[in-house]
Amino acid sequence: MKADKDDKSKGPATKTKRDKSTVAKPHALSPKSVSKPGPARAAGKKPARKSAAKPVRTRGRRRPSVATETVEAIFRRFAEIEPEPKGELEHKDAYTLLVAVVLSAQATDAGVNKATRHLFALADTPEKMVALGEDKVRDLIKTIGLFRNKAKNVVALSQKLIADYGGEVPDDRAALESLPGVGRKTANVVLNVWFGQPSMAVDTHVFRIAHRLGFSNGSTPEEVERDLMAIVPDEYGVPAHHWLILHGRYLCKARKPECWRCPIRDYCPMEDKTPPPRK
Repeated sequence: MKADKDDKSKGPATKTKRDKSTVAKPHALSPKSVSKPGPARAAGKKPARKSAAKPVRTRGRRRPSVATETVEAIFRRFAEIEPEPKGELEHKDAYTLLVAVVLSAQATDAGVNKATRHLFALADTPEKMVALGEDKVRDLIKTIGLFRNKAKNVVALSQKLIADYGGEVPDDRAALESLPGVGRKTANVVLNVWFGQPSMAVDTHVFRIAHRLGFSNGSTPEEVERDLMAIVPDEYGVPAHHWLILHGRYLCKARKPECWRCPIRDYCPMEDKTPPPRK
């Protein structure tokens, strides 16, 4: 997930915490699992059309029309497959989650987890991270891309947490985005995963899935985020971003989507379906 600086808009605040800790483990959408497939599409036959939904205008453009019942059916099926999806970045509290997300820019979750296991063993609080120092942090995360700038940001954000927030991670979007290395996407992850706030962190997977399903035709992550937040049913507001990320990471891949085992294939508007591999 790329940590990028954007405009500072304040989201809702809540003290609710969802995940006390997360350790990476297989989930229902992983390649080794058995997903719940949707009915196969008959050759040359398109699925029955749902009732039309009114397009939503966003800054002069029109979001693709997607029937409300289609959107609800897609997220309902995700919920049936994996009722409580979790991210794959290992963490034990809001601080270690924040640091892990900052480190995950242009890096894989698996690579970040490998580095943070050593890092968090030595420094799992802002105070310990500042005491560890930028040079040592840099050595511990040098297997991750952009490690020099990330080490600088991790120490700097830790210093700011101590100075401005008593060493605690704030549950406010503007406050989070004021921290070094923390942009809207990173703030969305922390607010969603730890504080249980409905938010949509748009990474490359969410961006791709939103376009393929016709949920958005936005050209920026911010536009896609607004479109998704406008159509995701309220009851799925918190887990939705995990479902879309995992679906894009393990099934609806950029180059070779595994359409033959896609659980929402019957709702997908894409015409070209990838055939199963030959045995």
